[in-house]
Amino acid sequence: MSENPRMAMARHWYASAPVVDGLPLLDEPGFWAAHLADLSEGFPAEAFGVDAADAGAALELLHDRSAWLMFTVPLADGFAILVHYNSAEDFTTTDYFLTHRDWPDSRALLLASDDQDRIGPGLCWPELAALLTAPAAGAAGVTDPDARLLLLLPVLGDTEPPPEAVSAVVEALVAQGAPPACEELAMRLLEGHPMWGAETWTYDDDEQSWICDGEHSPRQVPLGEHLPDVQRASLEAVLAGRTPE
Repeated sequence: MSENPRMAMARHWYASAPVVDGLPLLDEPGFWAAHLADLSEGFPAEAFGVDAADAGAALELLHDRSAWLMFTVPLADGFAILVHYNSAEDFTTTDYFLTHRDWPDSRALLLASDDQDRIGPGLCWPELAALLTAPAAGAAGVTDPDARLLLLLPVLGDTEPPPEAVSAVVEALVAQGAPPACEELAMRLLEGHPMWGAETWTYDDDEQSWICDGEHSPRQVPLGEHLPDVQRASLEAVLAGRTPE
């Protein structure tokens, strides 16, 4: 698959944008109903344990043109996933970048984007499950495992999530205020973003990387295949839930 121009451009255009840290908004009533609105179409806000007014207010914050929200999900060994809300156009899009503290913005890897180019999915379930535990104390950003799971769910698109995936999403939803009987909602959220849905993944032993069959996925090639060997090995370890050497 040829490199998508947006993957090469990555996130440098955010440098002059009104980006603000979205971390405080995670505790706002209605945030999760708003963030997961596309994935949960057909479910009322009450399925998340909030009312429609709270969900609507949170959605307005996510679509604020004067404050583009960014959420940092710190990973091991200097890696992170950045969730950027982009409200410069007539509609708001969300971009998910994999970055490293030593990389320039132009090297960031675009995992998923729900703009008109529809780039995704960017993670399979084994990878997402491996990213739920934050690195050692002192990491800045979203460190709560339940919040990390729900924040990154839109990047997921996997036709074969294990049974424990439903339990994990239910647990995360309940921890964030959803009623205990939310298994149906959890199952819907695991079906993938409507722009790319769920796709088949296979593990390439030679490349030590998961590969996605989805036509819109940037993961049709090994993730970070262009990186220096040391960084590539470190990234592989992070996505597999191992401690980088």
